Amino acid sequence: MAEADPQTKTQEGANAGMGAGASTEAKSGKTTGANPGQGTQASTDERALRREKRAALLASGMQPYPATFHPSATAEELEATYKELENGATTTDEVVLAGRIMTIRRQGKIAFFVLRDATGPIQLFFRIDNFPTADAWEAIKQLDLGDFIGIKGCVMRSKRGQLSVAPTEVTMLSKALTPLPEKFHGLSDKETRYRQRYADMIANPEVLHVFKARSRMISAIRRYMDSLGYYEVETPILQYTLGGANARPFITHHNALNMDFYLRIATELHLKRLVVGGMERVYELGRQFRNEGMDQVHNPEFTTIEAYCAYSDMEGMKRLCEGIFKAAMAEVCTSEIVEFQGQQVDLSGTWRSASMSELVSEACGEAVSLDTPREVLLGLCEKHHIEDAAEKSAGVIIADLYDALVEHTIVNPTFVTHHPVEVSPLAKKNADDPRVTDRFELVILGHEYANAFSELNDPVDQEERFLAQVAAKEAGDDEAMEFDKDYIRALEYGLPPTGGIGIGIDRMAMLLLNQPSIRDVLPFPHMRPEGIS
Repeated sequence: MAEADPQTKTQEGANAGMGAGASTEAKSGKTTGANPGQGTQASTDERALRREKRAALLASGMQPYPATFHPSATAEELEATYKELENGATTTDEVVLAGRIMTIRRQGKIAFFVLRDATGPIQLFFRIDNFPTADAWEAIKQLDLGDFIGIKGCVMRSKRGQLSVAPTEVTMLSKALTPLPEKFHGLSDKETRYRQRYADMIANPEVLHVFKARSRMISAIRRYMDSLGYYEVETPILQYTLGGANARPFITHHNALNMDFYLRIATELHLKRLVVGGMERVYELGRQFRNEGMDQVHNPEFTTIEAYCAYSDMEGMKRLCEGIFKAAMAEVCTSEIVEFQGQQVDLSGTWRSASMSELVSEACGEAVSLDTPREVLLGLCEKHHIEDAAEKSAGVIIADLYDALVEHTIVNPTFVTHHPVEVSPLAKKNADDPRVTDRFELVILGHEYANAFSELNDPVDQEERFLAQVAAKEAGDDEAMEFDKDYIRALEYGLPPTGGIGIGIDRMAMLLLNQPSIRDVLPFPHMRPEGIS
């Protein structure tokens, strides 16, 4: 059956009793496969036709963008309710659905659409006998791929076993002016997918699944923290003192105060102020901002959870860290052994804990510690091409050896403990060896996922370490912290023994959802603006 000319049939469709309005389908019937906004001449022509259809609907008094609609069911609910319906059976059960038209297939006096709502797809089985006039049937024939429609009809199952709804009424809910994109393919389309995430989600339902799973994962973490008696709080994003981490900040200007502020690089110092004030268990789940590079595991703004617990320590933070990961994992994974890009990671049981010196010793094949003679440490640096070692302390050398030889080799979750005090300005010194701190980093697949301390609560010690950071900044370290006078004052009121932890939510999502890049778990990753090279 030949399709109607869209320019002559649009008005007929608008008057054919399709509820709030009708649309037509371009002669091509299908999209060209060009990306939205970057189309070929054919897709550009189709967009022009769709604008004409919109104008015709408005001219006829129909509204192609009504304010509301009230579905009575979803595709998922119908699949569950009618799972026992036999092939070829028809019911008198009338339902109201809403969604986007994903496919259209015509066979004479019948037509098959696939409608997709937030829960999944469902087939629509259009029959000419279900519409009162020929014009009404012609109007149905003119709907476009990508249009949002509402339908009323009875539930049935086709002879081939496909659960369907046979519409008797159709309402235009949103006229799509751009053709649906074809499935995006390959790395060459990555930038388009990230820039036009809405089109990516339409073309690739698995992308939508990732973002929904991420949301469920975060909700599970919040429920877990609430179950332990933690209070979720909010701390300033605009901060006038740089602290809580070693990182390069974004700087902005506050006009009313006529002074520069930083976008926060961490929430740590404000959260510990709250512990001083009597909130013994606090956490914040939110965005941090660091003016640094972008790669597979870094984005300038990213999500963390930071938590602080009075009367806890590094060991308590290990258990909290495992609990947070496993709460998220239980929500989105089917096993505690997860696969990440073809590699299995065992997240079950109690995770390994090893000191930095122990791990460096394993990698070097000989005992290495802060007591190792300096000439031996310098020899190891020369052997492994670590530069400027002569200017560094033993603690920094061991940290450099760890970075060069160990971190990238760790696969299963490992708590790397007892970092040298020189590289841990906010962590409490170890009671048995004050040259190292009660600190761990959680490392999985060669990347850091969490950082935790027995928190430094001696205001005099903290003041000295802040001064060392100030000296480092004056010597050219752009990532060093500033002296936070008010935080020292808070510590002077007394911070109880406290354990603290920060966990990267985006990297956790990458791991648990098996996504190769941080951009794949962020709905809107940072990109260079279009047209700027």
